[in-house]
Amino acid sequence: HTAPSTSNDIMSAESVLIPDDRAFSNFKEECGSEEGWSLTYNKTGMTVWTQTIGGDEEKSLHKIKCRMACKDVPAETMYDVLHDVEYRRKWDANVIETFDIGKLTVNADVGYYSWKCPKPLRNRDVITLRSWLPMGSDYIIMNYSVKHAKYPPKKDMVRAVSIQTGYLIQSHGPNHCTLTYLAHVDPKGSLPKWVVNKSSQFLAPKAMKKISKACLKYGEWKQRHNPGFKPWLYPEQTTLPTIPVSELSIQHADSLENIDESTLSEMQTREERDSD
Repeated sequence: HTAPSTSNDIMSAESVLIPDDRAFSNFKEECGSEEGWSLTYNKTGMTVWTQTIGGDEEKSLHKIKCRMACKDVPAETMYDVLHDVEYRRKWDANVIETFDIGKLTVNADVGYYSWKCPKPLRNRDVITLRSWLPMGSDYIIMNYSVKHAKYPPKKDMVRAVSIQTGYLIQSHGPNHCTLTYLAHVDPKGSLPKWVVNKSSQFLAPKAMKKISKACLKYGEWKQRHNPGFKPWLYPEQTTLPTIPVSELSIQHADSLENIDESTLSEMQTREERDSD
């Protein structure tokens, strides 16, 4: 198989494919393009755009793109932080559980991630095929949803679908980089409008700032936690079992349970947030 080049190709191809160089180039291009995107947030080195796919505002899928300038963060550190699962458990307050399931190639693996959603929404989880590639002084990490028989949807979670999500890290010298986050996700279920608005105005910028802060503390943390172990840079270090691509299949959104949360109001969450 040649690998899919766009998120649509990925989801329409029935067999699971590992992205090739063309897929990475196309992802990088979409990160830089502003055509068809609406600017929703632009403050102090942070810009957010959204794109609505499908006519029905309430039920349609949304793409979000968030770009942040990081003045004191080398691109290499950003790349390490986004890869390091152990460190993510420390800095990512939204994470419930995250772990690697197995590797596919030297630069592709499969992993599980579950996260807390703003109340009163149910928490979400995903299983994704993740692949990464250094491109000159830039780095790309991207993923899309797959199914694995040993990790079916859980009763207390909503299984979300990443159609294509990823990060582009661009180096601007030894201590300066730009991080672009691009997400095309089906969170499953009809989400209320306030969630979508809040995601682009508040949640995405907040999450990006957390990543940037985590980068500043990574060097010191890594010195105390297996400093030489970076399997994303040195694939021979990996302890993950190799899993054949044939064990995976495409996770289609329409095969999952649909949750209607569109009537939940944000008001009822305020007291809950205050009492947290």
